[in-house]
Amino acid sequence: MVHLIRGFKDILPNEVEIWQHIEKTVKMIFEDFGFSEIRLPILERTELFSRSIGEDTDIVEKEMYTFADRKGDLITLRPEATASAVRSYIQHKLYAVDPIQKFYTIGPMFRRERPQKGRYRQFYQINAEVFGVESPFIDAQLIYMLMLLFSKLSVDDISPHINSLGCLACRPKFKEALVTFLSGKTDQLCSDCKRRKDKNPLRVLDCKVSSCQEALEGAPATLDHLCDGCREHFEKVKDLLEKLKVEFVVNKRLVRGLDYYTRTTFEIQTGSLGAQSAVAGGGRYDNLVKILGGPDTPAIGFAIGLDRLVEITNLKKDVYEKRLNVFIATLGENSREMAFEWACDLGSSEMSVEIDFSNRGLKGLMKRADRLKAEYVLIVGDKELEEGSAVLRNMKTKEQVSVPVEGIVDSVRKIVL
Repeated sequence: MVHLIRGFKDILPNEVEIWQHIEKTVKMIFEDFGFSEIRLPILERTELFSRSIGEDTDIVEKEMYTFADRKGDLITLRPEATASAVRSYIQHKLYAVDPIQKFYTIGPMFRRERPQKGRYRQFYQINAEVFGVESPFIDAQLIYMLMLLFSKLSVDDISPHINSLGCLACRPKFKEALVTFLSGKTDQLCSDCKRRKDKNPLRVLDCKVSSCQEALEGAPATLDHLCDGCREHFEKVKDLLEKLKVEFVVNKRLVRGLDYYTRTTFEIQTGSLGAQSAVAGGGRYDNLVKILGGPDTPAIGFAIGLDRLVEITNLKKDVYEKRLNVFIATLGENSREMAFEWACDLGSSEMSVEIDFSNRGLKGLMKRADRLKAEYVLIVGDKELEEGSAVLRNMKTKEQVSVPVEGIVDSVRKIVL
């Protein structure tokens, strides 16, 4: 027997309905806020991710599924969507149509990391990206939109954590202070952080190894080294969130795991997933469009872990199960031939219908109708055909009515719908 690859999962009927409801709600809310859907490929050139995410990040160093194609070019299964959205924005010159663009996308990402609760090697993300808006108003609006979405999806026990990572002007002073601090903590750092502390010290702040976390007690904070512009931007974001009545936590240690973030960064954290506390996160990436060859364009976005969201939602599966309007139970070859046509006609007229093609008896057919949670069962045998009628049974009330074979599709539709 062949089994799933470790870290991958099937999303089965009776679970997928929750996913569909979440996706439907996402599309409704995001489009109400002016976003349009974009669909991006799952394969990109490896260079796109190494240049955008950062060579020294765990994602690029350890987690990407990268391989050479037949021509020897390195390609990668996308580990996140922002870099692909930026690539598309540049490649198709969308900035020439209007520099302000708002996209959302839903789909699978791939990272080879240790599987655990809410974390898979093929996982699904909901992404929102905004290009061309520098104002802190959009930062606050995105966080508000996230909280609105979670509220609509019956998710509680969540809290927004926010921080500012500064910009190219003020971050060098912070890095200098952090390198000085880390130079006295080398013995406590893991091997990766010992290597990164001079070249890319912000990655040390994102390390989850306990010894590194202990070593960072008393470390410098980005908020203490912001330039006037970044400080004003962050204060305005906080002020706007307060006006929107969004309660938040200022988390000085929050840096996220990607190198492209600048200024505002944020996570929506939950206590329902154990160590994997973040169910969504994002921030500004004001330099990324330019780094990847486009015009100097401010940008901001976020990603929601859809697998994790399904884990913590209080939505009930049975509420969103698909309902079968009519199950057709046939008794005899002639009745099956006729009922086959009825099933196709009913199915093409906005009704859900199932017909059983086996030779099982009525008792077995009714059991299957029960398992499928059919609202009605249309029972027809060769005898009923000769008499010119079939029986329509309401599975909830157990009432039965005789339905003439002539015009039966329209008659059933009127009764069921």
